[in-house]
Amino acid sequence: MGSLSKRQTALYLTFLIMVWAINWPLSKLALAYTPPVLFAAIRTFFGGILLVLFALPNYRKLKLRRNWPTYLIAGILNITLYYGLQTVGLGYMPAGIFSAIVFLQPVLLGICSWLWLGESMSLLKMAGLLLGFCGVGVISAGGISEGLSVIGILLALASAVSWCLGTVFIKKTGDSVDIIWMTAVQLLFGSLFLFIWGGSTESFAAIDWNPAFIGDLLFISVFVIAIGWFVFFRLVQSGEASKVGSFTFLIPLLALCFSALFMHEQVSLRLGLGMVLVLASILLVNVRLKGRTRKPDTPLS
Repeated sequence: MGSLSKRQTALYLTFLIMVWAINWPLSKLALAYTPPVLFAAIRTFFGGILLVLFALPNYRKLKLRRNWPTYLIAGILNITLYYGLQTVGLGYMPAGIFSAIVFLQPVLLGICSWLWLGESMSLLKMAGLLLGFCGVGVISAGGISEGLSVIGILLALASAVSWCLGTVFIKKTGDSVDIIWMTAVQLLFGSLFLFIWGGSTESFAAIDWNPAFIGDLLFISVFVIAIGWFVFFRLVQSGEASKVGSFTFLIPLLALCFSALFMHEQVSLRLGLGMVLVLASILLVNVRLKGRTRKPDTPLS
């Protein structure tokens, strides 16, 4: 595949940010028709199957016998825990605010990359980290005082931590595996554990396979997970991974807008202030000086 034009890059980025933002209210909507863990299992399994079909022409890069431990650990951190905790947590609080807390992940990643990967820690990053923790503190305190679930806040934070640890793991092992196969197989491994988790605590009979749920499920599986990752890899191949990362902060902002528009979720001034602090922190942490490069991260959805 050749490089992308500026127009193509802009279109790809717009698509990616939009679908990964609308994923939050859509996932919240789906919970009216399905138990959360089984829903997480089904959508990641379908997305993984589609990515496997995409990766099959390069099947020799899979190297399952050598790489299966890497795929397994990535699947547990990035899929089983991240998607599982995320989907369960959405049942406890509004999707927009939940996504704002989860997207503390880039801030946590700044700390972990500094401690474990030897990446630099600038004054700008330190300021961003401080803003991020202050923002989550404001959201949590404001949310609790205004009736948001403590369990939901803790699940959002746990989801952010699992995503952060998974991203660090991918960065440490990414050079030894093909990134497309890594993503496809971790989706399958992760969904397997989600099926085991959901099957032991939930019931398949509780899933209401109505047209609204099926359409929601198909959209997330195809556009958010499968095509979304294809677009991400296409941008990476064209050297646009750093630009994808720098636009991460738009996802929770748009998720909040979509949630307010389509699900009529209310956001108080205090919660809004906390979210602005989180967004500002993510923006500061993602600032890159000219001449510096950034490795691609794991799922932004």
